[in-house]
Amino acid sequence: MSQPAFLSKQRIIAKPGFNRWLVPPAALAIHLCIGMAYGFSVFWLPLSKALGISESIACVPDIGFFQQLFVAHCDWKVSTLGWMYTMFFVLLGSSAAIWGGWLERVGPRRAGLLSAVCWCGGMLISALGIYLHQFWIMLLGSGVIGGIGLGLGYISPVSTLIKWFPDKRGLATGMAIMGFGGGAMIGSPLAVELMSYFSSASSVGAVQTFVVMAFIYFIFMVGGALAYRIPPAGWKPTGWQPKPQQQNVLITQHHVHASKIWGIPQFWLVWMVLCMNVSAGIGVIGMASPMLQEVFAGSLIGIQRTFSQLDDGQLKAIAAIAAGFTALLSLFNIGGRIVWASLSDQIGRKHTYTIFFVLGAILYATIPFFAETGNKLFFVAAVCIILSMYGGGFATVPAYLADLFGTQMVGAIHGRLLTAWATAGIIGPVVVNNMRDYQLALGLPASQVYNQTMFILAGMLLIGLICNLLIKPVNAKYFMTEEELAVEKKLMQEKQQAEETSDQSVSAPVAAKTNPVWVVLAWLAVGVPLLWGVYRTALSVQAFF
Repeated sequence: MSQPAFLSKQRIIAKPGFNRWLVPPAALAIHLCIGMAYGFSVFWLPLSKALGISESIACVPDIGFFQQLFVAHCDWKVSTLGWMYTMFFVLLGSSAAIWGGWLERVGPRRAGLLSAVCWCGGMLISALGIYLHQFWIMLLGSGVIGGIGLGLGYISPVSTLIKWFPDKRGLATGMAIMGFGGGAMIGSPLAVELMSYFSSASSVGAVQTFVVMAFIYFIFMVGGALAYRIPPAGWKPTGWQPKPQQQNVLITQHHVHASKIWGIPQFWLVWMVLCMNVSAGIGVIGMASPMLQEVFAGSLIGIQRTFSQLDDGQLKAIAAIAAGFTALLSLFNIGGRIVWASLSDQIGRKHTYTIFFVLGAILYATIPFFAETGNKLFFVAAVCIILSMYGGGFATVPAYLADLFGTQMVGAIHGRLLTAWATAGIIGPVVVNNMRDYQLALGLPASQVYNQTMFILAGMLLIGLICNLLIKPVNAKYFMTEEELAVEKKLMQEKQQAEETSDQSVSAPVAAKTNPVWVVLAWLAVGVPLLWGVYRTALSVQAFF
């Protein structure tokens, strides 16, 4: 079956003179949209009152989860709506693993467009589910279809950026994946304002909000997908030469086929590295707000009372402070993706992850001490640094994969690695929530129920440290031969272009002919919404200080 010409991978090979700095804003346009998956929790409370409007219409006590999928006469529980969040990241990891190889063959434009259709179409289906008050439709829309869009959108720029920026792999992937962390920073306040605008005596405004955001996101995501370009075969930045192999033996000049990746020990070691880093980070993200409130309680507002001794007004006051704390963490999560990924270009990925695990384990282990002594400043600083390393882990791992396994199929390999994220999305919350419930059942005060959890999370990081230290160069037997690589390039429609151009002819004029105005406009298109999100987040942070 033929496909439209503009979807062809051959069609998006950059011509001489193309400025590679147009590619990161294209990736950001997609990641800032799908990153709203982190911010979906702003819908939970309004949707828990979708029928009652002012207060929830409770279901009968014995109604089960599967009955809630189809119930139309009572409101959903927040815990039920939270399953959407779980499905996002399970589907993200699994869809990225399943279709990562397909993405490498067809190119980022086609994958980005399909991501836009799935993510935005899923939001429209969810709007129908809210209108009909059928939760199964919401799960199908945003959970399943939207989750597939998440996976495709998340990995669509990775391989392309790494090939455009062989000299700045960490920075390039950090810029794009920063967008995924920043998506909620834009989408959450936008969703709140839209729901406020559309709300009425008979509606919480969620249906209209989903529809409007779906159309806004579709415009940005399609624009980003159409702007993707891939470098010609053999292209490299003018004047750049790969470092000699002996200077960094972990950076290979060869390539592993994605079909072999499951049998390579280094892949599973990186898988564990990512899984442990994310499991520990998700654990902190999930508990950050209640932990601050329960540990410091009345001292947050200048009174010496435990959490259980606070009245409703005082609880609201410290909840507002905790919201500012959460906003502050989002800034460190985003900033860490750029800072740590860029640092990894200088000191190497393995050393960067070693810092994550050693420093992270120390911080996790000392948080209970800061809590016990009432040292809010060091407590907040420790959690902020932890969140920066959580974000940095996501941004650094694609470059780590490219170093170890080559760039030819790094997008497909990255897709398979994201099953570690899906696994961590289950492990982290389960460990944290179960430990908290267990210690409360033992009668421990709320201010002390997080201590053991912190030591467990520190232990996870030590496991990750061991796995990271065990990573060695990939055995030569796993790399593709020159003949196998030629076949793979032919399958990916690169051979013809490679025959038509030489390295020198395509590298020399790059970044010389693109009108700089287009570069500025592209960055403004994603930079202005991002700055607005930072501004709104800064307003929330003010409440904390």
